[in-house]
Order: sequence, then structure tokens, then C-alpha cells
Amino acid sequence: ALWIVALLVPFFLDAFWLQTGLFAMAAIIGAIGLTILTGTTGQLSLAHAFFAAVGAYGYCYFSGEETLGTASVSGLGLPPVIAMVLAVALAGLAGALYSPISGRLRGIYLGIASIGLVFIGQHILFNATGLTGGFNGRDAAPFSLFGFSFDASDPELSIAGVPFEETERLWYLGLLLVAFAYSYGRRLVNGRPGRALETIRDSEVAAAVNGVDVTRYKAAAFTVSSMYAGLSGVLLALVFSRIVPESFGLPLSVEFLAMIVIGGLGSIRGAVLGGAFVSMLPKVLDHYSDSIPFLAQAGAGTGIEPGQAARFAFGAAIVAVLLFAPGGIGALWRERSIPTTSMSTPKERTT
Repeated sequence: ALWIVALLVPFFLDAFWLQTGLFAMAAIIGAIGLTILTGTTGQLSLAHAFFAAVGAYGYCYFSGEETLGTASVSGLGLPPVIAMVLAVALAGLAGALYSPISGRLRGIYLGIASIGLVFIGQHILFNATGLTGGFNGRDAAPFSLFGFSFDASDPELSIAGVPFEETERLWYLGLLLVAFAYSYGRRLVNGRPGRALETIRDSEVAAAVNGVDVTRYKAAAFTVSSMYAGLSGVLLALVFSRIVPESFGLPLSVEFLAMIVIGGLGSIRGAVLGGAFVSMLPKVLDHYSDSIPFLAQAGAGTGIEPGQAARFAFGAAIVAVLLFAPGGIGALWRERSIPTTSMSTPKERTT
């Protein structure tokens, strides 16, 4: 039912809600990857923003054309589908190259070491102007598939009197990517690899005794998580149409971490709910700042700005989850969906 509603959303909601939903889809994809790494495998990482940047800028480079002039950037001009695949693979390669370091560290030590990737990434994004465009950023080429463009230029499209422009078309691309990311994540976590990763999280010694190749599985988890982040970055680049280095700083990694904590560590459904909550709340508060008494528009100088209110809400949500729902809102959803059954006596069960 939720998927059917999602398919009909472009026919009823305006551009603001569609764009907010697209940002939520990108956040959901990245949160699923991080919950596989942190929640299921037990590897704390704050480098998710770095791998998202690799995916976003990788797509812009592979699909973009070389431009000359004061803001010259290089590009290969590949078809967007191939550029997307290569960008995700590049993010996975970056994660695989970092996996030997992640395999030697655990807990807060891995988290601190992973922050270094974000700082290195920011330095590269600001200074490698030939690839990234520097602080001005670079444009993302519109996505196209089998000759159908996901911008409003060609072909013109109208369904049931609703003009399908770039946002409406990207909505269905985002749904497709979320469906793929969700189904693969569920199969991974609920299958044999997921049980091996959970064993590593609980005890690496016990995992090794049971025949799990701890080093290989931890490297694979980091690689898969990085590919999820890269796919999230590609979708962000398509929604923004132009990306800048500030979008992929440490605050983005912290937001990803907040998503999986609020949603529930190790829960794919929780990553979806947490990603939607954390990504949509600031934009909704900003949109309705005129109607909410204690909020003021950004830069007004009076009252609480929407971004600050959203951060307060994130903090309160994390505290509430840790105190009252340690399994996250994903666990609450699961508990409400499980029907209650009457208890039976041992004799009745035998019968």
C-alpha cells in the first residue's frame, strides 16, 4: 500500500514536497548502507559523507563534458547510466582501499580515524579544481535512460493533466533506487552474510571459531556500505543539479549516524524511517517557519531558526530512543505490526 501511495504522489503534491521526498530518498539509501556497517557489523564510521562525495563528484566527472574558461573542469561525457555505475563502483573501491585500516580498528578509534577521510575529502574538493570545480562546485549532467531524459527538455510529458518535469521524473528514479537498495539490504542482513556480520559485531573471536573470515567480511561490509553512500551521493547530485564541497562535510556524516540511531541500529526498516525523519524535518520546519510561533526564517536574527530547531529535535529524538525505545522507531513499527496471539498451555500446544 505504501508503494502504491508513493507511485501516486507526483499527481497530488507540489514541487516542494517532491524535492523534499527526493532528499529523503537519498538519505534513506545512505542510511541503509551505514546501518549495515555500524548496526549489523559493529564498525563505527563517520566517513559516510566522504564516500557520498566520491559518488556525487564521480558521476559529475564521468557524465560531464570538458569545459574551458575561467571555471574549466574535465569530464568524460559517458552515458549517465554508465556514469552512475562507475561512480558507485568508485565509491566501493575507495571503501575497499580503506578497509585494511578499518579492519584493524574498532569502536571509537575507528570513528576518529574515519573522520580523517572527511577532512582529506574536503581538502581535495576545494583544491582539485580541474575535477571538482573548487568552491564553486560543478554541474551534474541530467540523467537519461534509453533516450528518455529525466529533465523537462525532451521529451515533453504530461499524464492526467499533470506536467511531468524534472522533479516528477526524478521521483520515480529515486523510488527505483530506494527499492533496489532496500531489497538488497534486507536480503543481505537476513541471510547468511548478515548472520556472519552480526556474529562479528558481538564477538570476533566467536565468529572466527565458527569459521567466519573476520577480515574478509569486515572489508566486504565497508565496501558495500561505501557503495550505498556513493549511490546516495549520485542521487543528491541529480537532485541538486549542481554540487559544492560544503554539502559533503562532517555534519552530513553526523546526520547519517543520527538516522540509524533514531531508526534503530541494524534495522533496514529503521534506516528508512530514520533517514526520512532526519532529512525531511529541517526542510519542513523551514517551509512552515511563518506558521510556527517560535520559529523565525533563516537569517532573520529573531527567534529560533529552523536548522537549530531541527538539531534540537534530533537530539531529543536520540535521547528518547535511547531511554524508551532502544531498538529505535523501526522496532516500534515491527512491534505494532505483529499481531498479538493468545497464550496456550503445553497440553494445548501438544494437541
